[in-house]
Amino acid sequence: MGSYLNPGNELFFTAVNSEIYVDKSNLIRYTNRVIRTMQKYVCVSRPRRFGKSITACMLAAYYGRGCDSRELFANLAICGDAHFEEHLNKYNVIFLNVQEFLSQTSSMEEMLSLIRQTILWDLLDAYPDFRYFNSKNLMRTMQDVYQNTKVPFIFIIDEWDCIFREYRENKDAQEKYLDFLRDLLKDKAHIHLAYMTGILPIKKYGTHSALNMFDEFSMLDAGPLAEFVGFTESEVAALCERYHMDMDEIKSWYDGYSFDGAASIYSPRSVVSCMRFGKIGNYWNQTETFEALQMYIDMNFDGLRDDVLSMIAGESVPVNTGSFINDMTTFRTKDDVLTLLVHLGYLAYNLDHKCVSIPNNEIRGEYVNAVSVSDWGEVSKALKHSADTLTAIWQKRPEQVAQAMEQAHFETSHLQYNDENALSYTISLALYAARNFYTIVREFPSGKGFADLVFLPRKAFPEKPALLVELKWDRSAHGALAQIQEKSYCQGLQDYKGRLLLVGVNYNKADRKHSCLIEEAVI
Repeated sequence: MGSYLNPGNELFFTAVNSEIYVDKSNLIRYTNRVIRTMQKYVCVSRPRRFGKSITACMLAAYYGRGCDSRELFANLAICGDAHFEEHLNKYNVIFLNVQEFLSQTSSMEEMLSLIRQTILWDLLDAYPDFRYFNSKNLMRTMQDVYQNTKVPFIFIIDEWDCIFREYRENKDAQEKYLDFLRDLLKDKAHIHLAYMTGILPIKKYGTHSALNMFDEFSMLDAGPLAEFVGFTESEVAALCERYHMDMDEIKSWYDGYSFDGAASIYSPRSVVSCMRFGKIGNYWNQTETFEALQMYIDMNFDGLRDDVLSMIAGESVPVNTGSFINDMTTFRTKDDVLTLLVHLGYLAYNLDHKCVSIPNNEIRGEYVNAVSVSDWGEVSKALKHSADTLTAIWQKRPEQVAQAMEQAHFETSHLQYNDENALSYTISLALYAARNFYTIVREFPSGKGFADLVFLPRKAFPEKPALLVELKWDRSAHGALAQIQEKSYCQGLQDYKGRLLLVGVNYNKADRKHSCLIEEAVI
């Protein structure tokens, strides 16, 4: 057993024996199915904190000959699979974390040389007595080992794409790296499986398709591996029961990623932290600051800011993902930026409708932080002051609320500020802080119609009043409150017991001013 050749199962043992471990071992069903086939090349891309490294450690523990992992997997789902014993600890596994080699070297040539030397060191240490054609040639040495042992190799490469973050502008270095991987892995009979993980899908270089043999499973389309991207609804529900957490609250904060075959996927790191600490909050920014997001949404592409504001307000926007070439520097349109944000986990992608949205409250908070410190004019100010606006509603100060609406008022190229739907975006931005206390429902079915916006207090804040907001365009705030009464909108809140504030908002097209009236009702 070496450091990189058959490194053992201790890392996976640590994961399985942690306070929270969610069993994702059925992923091995897929890798066993494709092993030693044309589909043996698997590239999985997911955001940070989505469990890529744990999965890589699991595969190393299962396939590697350097240990006996039968007992470690005994209580996991894969143990019941018909092919479990067939592949258990039967392969020479080479497990590389490219980030480790990158941090120890100062050039691409040096890094690739270190990888070659490292693997050779382990191979020659494990098999010192064979007759080698050229013990300094990695590919030929692996072939010699295979010919003498008939034990096939499996490559597991974690953080394979870190090169494209470190060498962002160095196209020559990137191509050398891709060519190295191609020469190492492609069309090699002694390699029965290659499994790579990263944040980005495989880099595209026009006609240069160095790794075109890989099947890619990404945040755009996870295919048959969708349930392994993050935690599923049933897995999170079981954790909520175990840790006595509210499932609805957890869903609004950490759900939002959706794929065919896995309608609800949750952010794993955030769910685990929430359960362990017994507190709902933003755990995303513990491993990455909002400045990483700010750099991209501040890019000067027509319509990008408008789309971001629409998504903060709860909308989805269309996107063309086809032009993205899978790096972090080449952006030709706003669609390229939005596509990168999908891969980074800052947006969720709907494959059927070809649109993106902000997945949950945790990520929405990152956008608000980024916009608040950016030069986005009155919108930045409105987001910063949204808590004050919410307090003004609670304290029934309509003039201050109307002033906040003025501050949040914006026009976009794709969404003209000329109807009640557009006005609801402004309200959503001006009252962004309400998401900390309320579940927000647009077009709430109630009485004889649909209330424009309803804010229902979350279970943790029963003392907050519910808000029923009616919007008018070129009419009056009095008319908005009158419609609430005429159409009996309050009837839809019959299961709610507590204070209720009725908020009427109107926008006057002639003088471009907002007006607001607030009344209290008890139901």
